[in-house]
Amino acid sequence: MLLARALRAAAAALRPPLHHPPRRLLSSSSSSPRALLLLPPPGAAPPLARSLWQLGGGGWRTALLRPRRGSAGGVSCGCGGLHTEGDKAFAQFLTDEIKEEKKIQKHKSLPKVSGGWELEVHGTEAKLVRKIAGEKITVTFNINNSIPPSVDDDTQEEQKPEEQEPDLTSTPNFVVEVIKDDTKQTLVLDCHFPEDEVGHEGEEESDIFTVREVSFQPTGESDWKDTNYTLNTDSLDWALYDHLMDFLADRGVDNTFADELIELSTALEHQEYIKFLEDLKSFVKCQ
Repeated sequence: MLLARALRAAAAALRPPLHHPPRRLLSSSSSSPRALLLLPPPGAAPPLARSLWQLGGGGWRTALLRPRRGSAGGVSCGCGGLHTEGDKAFAQFLTDEIKEEKKIQKHKSLPKVSGGWELEVHGTEAKLVRKIAGEKITVTFNINNSIPPSVDDDTQEEQKPEEQEPDLTSTPNFVVEVIKDDTKQTLVLDCHFPEDEVGHEGEEESDIFTVREVSFQPTGESDWKDTNYTLNTDSLDWALYDHLMDFLADRGVDNTFADELIELSTALEHQEYIKFLEDLKSFVKCQ
């Protein structure tokens, strides 16, 4: 026993003393947000994360999280929107397109319709009004989706290279309303241009538009009633149909009127198309 104690005492005497200086806590008056952050002993090397922060001037983590400006190939004009090289090319294309469309624009102002018709335009919707002998006739149409589909590919292949492409023509559906002063009902005729009837010159004269539906609606009401009877002309007796067409012709809605309506609609559609291109260009360029 005495020998074992002597050996342990001798071993303890030979070990170098270990010094563990107590770690200090930041005082509550420290500016650090972590009031309980443990500080290393004096002279000790700082932790790795702290060393990286110091080497980066305190901004290494911020630079890592913040995306670099222009990383998407864009530039800023102060509007806060994204602007890329693609946007720049798009805007230049629109600029050229607008110039070309203005070159081929036939009417700088909307053409008039003969026969004493007064024109009212609200965006893409137009209304022609005529008063005659106690009656008011209105013709309303909208140019949206009024351009017929392009010709088939087979037709395009047969076209000779030197031949010019045909001009786009707007052939909108239109509604004729006939209002008599002494009645509370309006005769409404829904008309349209059949594709095979438009632009056929030199043939025997025929109606270039057709009446599709006929109904009576309350005068002065903007919303028409679906419960009112509507006559579909597909199954109509031809004699009755001819009288309806003569009825319209007597009030100025005939082939001449239809031709001028197409010219007016085409000019309005082209005008609105150019305006749309200009608005799209301004939107892309953020002006």
